[in-house]
Amino acid sequence: MTISSALIIWKALICITGCESPVIVVVSGSMEPGFKRGDILFLHMNEDPIRAGDIVVFNIKGKTIPVVHRVIQVHEQQNNKEIYVLTKGDINKKDDRLGGIYGSGQLWLQRQHIMGRAIGFLPYEGWVTIVLTENPIVKYVLIGALSLVLITSKDRGAKQNSRLV
Repeated sequence: MTISSALIIWKALICITGCESPVIVVVSGSMEPGFKRGDILFLHMNEDPIRAGDIVVFNIKGKTIPVVHRVIQVHEQQNNKEIYVLTKGDINKKDDRLGGIYGSGQLWLQRQHIMGRAIGFLPYEGWVTIVLTENPIVKYVLIGALSLVLITSKDRGAKQNSRLV
């Protein structure tokens, strides 16, 4: 029941925010001092134009982890409304094109690369995710401990139910 509820809430958030991933953890320090490693960002994506100064989360082909950076330049083609976006981490000296963040030969982001815009955050609440991702042994120990608790609690529950009958 808990897993089903979590999935329903997650799907509802996806529908409400227009993002495939409405919540994301900042995993690098490139947006300091605004966002620090371990902050949780809440995302939203709608048809409003993307503007310089917006903080966006985007995917790059061939990379598994989304990037959180600030939009520093936007070019919009008037004939087809296509946009071209250039981003940069707040602490980085170079934009993402010069800094090697974009894919090989890629000069701009387009709307299909952008997952969402940051609309809020919780400081440091994402550290659990970072620890579990960077230290797989911790993840396996935690899964094992939770499995043990689940197994032992079912046995105890069954014994209590048999006494009631």
